Amino acid sequence: MPNTPDDDAKGRALRQRGLLHPHPDRVQDELFDRDPFFDPRDLVQVKYEMLRHVRVDGMTVRDAADAAGLSRPTFYGARSAFDQEGLLGLFPKKKGPRRAHKLSEEVLDRVEAWRREDPSIGVAVLAARLREQLGLLVHPKSIARALARRAKKGGPE
Repeated sequence: MPNTPDDDAKGRALRQRGLLHPHPDRVQDELFDRDPFFDPRDLVQVKYEMLRHVRVDGMTVRDAADAAGLSRPTFYGARSAFDQEGLLGLFPKKKGPRRAHKLSEEVLDRVEAWRREDPSIGVAVLAARLREQLGLLVHPKSIARALARRAKKGGPE
């Protein structure tokens, strides 16, 4: 059975952290063929070398991106992220919402006002009110977690 690109400990670690190059077979940079230090599966290393080829070696963006098995938009995104954050900018960003987009501060203010009016109101009823009055479909557990976070931060509750 042929080895899969992530059948070893390093490959599993890269996959788990979202750092596995989606197409390591497309990496054509001779460094990655010549020296085992260079791992075409390591997306951060491949992006760094792509940037280095342009900045230090004077390679064109197209050639560097092709050698890395990546697109030119990926190059420009990596360059911008590297310029702003250094090496950490080459790590993938967390996927998903960056903040509570349904349970904004204004919505939580309203939920807490309902709780002040009736302290016995449960999160299931609060979820139903949000759906009826604001058209927001929010799971009761999400409401409970948001209220707990807010109380922990010292907000009203």
